[in-house]
Amino acid sequence: MSDTHDPGHGNSPAAWVAVTIMLVAFAAGTVFFWLEMPALVWASAGLLVVGVIVGVVMSKLGYGVKGPKYVAKAHD
Repeated sequence: MSDTHDPGHGNSPAAWVAVTIMLVAFAAGTVFFWLEMPALVWASAGLLVVGVIVGVVMSKLGYGVKGPKYVAKAHD
């Protein structure tokens, strides 16, 4: 039985893409920090911001949890 009022906890294409971009940015930034490459650490920080922006834009385009292009999957 699935609750139709459950918002999905961010389980949408917009959330998945945003979190994937931010995870890659964080991992790369950590490696670049360890390798003492400050320019690439800052580039990774910029990519982190891009991940947030991509998530917001995709959500506004309808790929968020309540967007018209999102189809929720029933979990049994």
